Amino acid sequence: MAWSPDGQTLASASYDKTIKLWQRDGSLITTLSGHSDVVYRVAWSPDGQTLASISYDKTIKLWRRDGSLITTLSGHSDAVLGVAWSPDGQTLASISYDKTIKLWRRNGSLITTFSGHSDAVLGVAWSPNGQTLASASADKTVKLWRRDSSLITTLFGHSDEVLGVAWSPDGQTLASASADKTVKLWNLNLDDLLVRGCDRVHDYLKNISDVSESDRHLCDGIATKK
Repeated sequence: MAWSPDGQTLASASYDKTIKLWQRDGSLITTLSGHSDVVYRVAWSPDGQTLASISYDKTIKLWRRDGSLITTLSGHSDAVLGVAWSPDGQTLASISYDKTIKLWRRNGSLITTFSGHSDAVLGVAWSPNGQTLASASADKTVKLWRRDSSLITTLFGHSDEVLGVAWSPDGQTLASASADKTVKLWNLNLDDLLVRGCDRVHDYLKNISDVSESDRHLCDGIATKK
């Protein structure tokens, strides 16, 4: 289920293939029908004007706040497991048992498909600046992607399915939760990572004879940054 951003409407998803919109006092506003299988999750756009619903019927549907259908997004080849709106509300990311992530424009047109996981994608989250996507997978990894679907890096460390990911508000730390019963925090502060890396190799660069003169100065001034 999901509250609208203004906190006035609650949307609920159900195994009965419907979505229901409720007022805060518990009274039913309307029932949204159209999916042909379990409705797994719902998510409001940041402006609260559009509701996305995902289903085991392999589709995403976009609905107006009054309950009328805007469009149906078709393209996944297996059940859709999650969606996430970009911070500006113009792009929707969807994930599926088909091992892919898809980006859609708000009008329902497909932008691109992210391929790289070797098992179902179970979680997805936008960075606060909307430039990076993090995905969690049953393949035990977390992947970071640019908006153009190019892979930035793969994070290894979990010993079982990764079930979800969440960014810190400043975008410098990513949390991942796994069926291995752990939550891992990943440092994505590139400046800090550079400092740590140079702290480790500084002495090597300065003292090993087979290092080229240009490489010897790679970390000059970096290891002392705070």
